[in-house]
Amino acid sequence: MPSPTSLMATLTLALAVSACGQAAQPPAAQPPDQAAADKPAVIKAIEQQGLEIAGEFEAPGGLRGFAGVAGQRPIAVYVTPDGAHAIVGTLVDEKGADVSAPALQRLVVEPMSKRIWAQLEESHWVADGNANAPRVVYTFGDPNCPYCHRFWQASRRWVQSGKVQLRHVLVGVIREDSANKAAAILMAKSPSEALTQNEQRFDQGGIQGLPVISREVRDRLDANERLMSELGFQGTPGILFRDQAGLIQTRSGLPAPEDMEVVLGPP
Repeated sequence: MPSPTSLMATLTLALAVSACGQAAQPPAAQPPDQAAADKPAVIKAIEQQGLEIAGEFEAPGGLRGFAGVAGQRPIAVYVTPDGAHAIVGTLVDEKGADVSAPALQRLVVEPMSKRIWAQLEESHWVADGNANAPRVVYTFGDPNCPYCHRFWQASRRWVQSGKVQLRHVLVGVIREDSANKAAAILMAKSPSEALTQNEQRFDQGGIQGLPVISREVRDRLDANERLMSELGFQGTPGILFRDQAGLIQTRSGLPAPEDMEVVLGPP
């Protein structure tokens, strides 16, 4: 995933699609019978290829606009007046503005941000900082990850001042003992203190890992790793925060020094 990344990223390459395939489930925003009746066959064909349609929006030039999601990427689909073809991508007006941007934000980006944030809240994370901090930042991290450690160091003035709470979603992917160390943190009497100990002793090898990982803890780590992959992160740290509009923004890897205030807010 490139850094920085916004959920408003859209495809820029148009793809012609011909009508085929069977009917798919109707979008939740419309009554099922009406949605199934109104949906062109070409849209049903695209759904068979993995695109999730979130709703329809007004489009110019006799086109019908549909807001969709592929993976975590919002996509606009425009159906031609004959209903037999569709163009997937970006449609711009005479001023160069993306015609679909407002609809994608309303139908896809805002609901997606809420859904992802809820998934993060329900994941197995370790708190780092004041529970009442006005800003929460999630970070996928491995106990052996040097870049996670550097992010932890760089974030101290925000965390210690009470302005930010980091929520560490632990995974074990870098070394053979990464999962054992993550398990030791999760199973500690105070996971927050154990995480701090791992960071403070990082140059000396960090916390001592558990010799055996229970099935319960292994399931937690596996669930965290699946979520990390689903959200598009291929390594650690994978950082997520909400901007002023409440939309999720991400950073893959250690943020640059000049980007730290964007991620963590004013110091």
